[in-house]
Amino acid sequence: MTTSDKAPVFHSLGLPLQLTKRPIDLTLIQLGQTSTDKQSNLDHARQTVRRAVSKSGSSGSNTRLVVLPECWNSPYGVHFFDTYAEDFGGLYERVKSPLAERKPIANAAHVAAKGDLDEVQAATAQQEALVERWTVDGLNGRSVSVGESKSETLRMMSDLSKELGIVLVGGSIPERDAKTGKLYNTASVFNEHGDLISLHRKLHLFDIDIPGKMTFQESKTLTAGDRITVFECSLGRFGLAICYDLRFPECATVAARLGAGAMIYPGAFNTTTGPRSWELLQRGRAADNQIYIVTCSPARPTQEQIEGPDKAYPTYGFSMVVDPWGKVIHSLDEKENVLHAQLARDDVEEVRKFVPTSRQRRFDVYPDVSSAY
Repeated sequence: MTTSDKAPVFHSLGLPLQLTKRPIDLTLIQLGQTSTDKQSNLDHARQTVRRAVSKSGSSGSNTRLVVLPECWNSPYGVHFFDTYAEDFGGLYERVKSPLAERKPIANAAHVAAKGDLDEVQAATAQQEALVERWTVDGLNGRSVSVGESKSETLRMMSDLSKELGIVLVGGSIPERDAKTGKLYNTASVFNEHGDLISLHRKLHLFDIDIPGKMTFQESKTLTAGDRITVFECSLGRFGLAICYDLRFPECATVAARLGAGAMIYPGAFNTTTGPRSWELLQRGRAADNQIYIVTCSPARPTQEQIEGPDKAYPTYGFSMVVDPWGKVIHSLDEKENVLHAQLARDDVEEVRKFVPTSRQRRFDVYPDVSSAY
């Protein structure tokens, strides 16, 4: 057996981290007061974001990353989605790049072991191949104007992000595809110029039945999305998913392999599932992938609203930020509030240096989910 034929002593390499070197100023908007009046919901969100950004005390001239919660422009419930859904006018197809044909992707560790490329070159080449497979929204400044959009909520968020000079993760709202009539739970991202750079259709629909506690079936009205979402903006690269997607580790794993330094989940866990799983899942996703996990929940309605004639959804609340070690570093309670935090590239690099799991994965024993075909 020649030197080049020998099996490598490792079977994985850490792929490049695509995150700005400057600390990222983050604001989570845990909105409350959501009502059946959409215009009131839009006005309240606009005023709350303006007030939060004005009081945030940004670091120098840094662009701030602001996140809204899941389903904030309408009540959350299967019987509301059709009424409040907005036509995006084909923006999903314009924002998304076509998915590439699936083909084998060379393992960077094996390429480097053969001496064809050094480790940095091999890791960069593998990540570029993964980006082609999965796509990254906003790559190379790709964006779409929504000035003529039929969606009043998208137009409002576009105007707000441009006015305040922020990157705005617009939580999620019900979307109607006018061509098919299908409804989606869709998250959006706007850059600091007010242009749309990403859309994510909730990939895993919330269908559960816990007798005597919680029964919910999003699939009665919603259609599931068809892809994992990663977006790139002036602050770096981030994964984006919605609520129940948090329970499925593959989304965060793929995003991390694509270079994301954080996963962002607008989400509305409830008072049954929240105490059991909300923090646990976030800490797991963070520790497994050595990235930040950011969640933004709506505030919890009052007990009177939950038990009243409109039966408000019993949202858990507790928006939080978990660091790459899996430690909760910031958290709100159930009430309407705003959370300010910072994300630091150095923290991601530190944990990956001290606990180098990205070099220790056994892709000779189990598959790399990002490269499997």
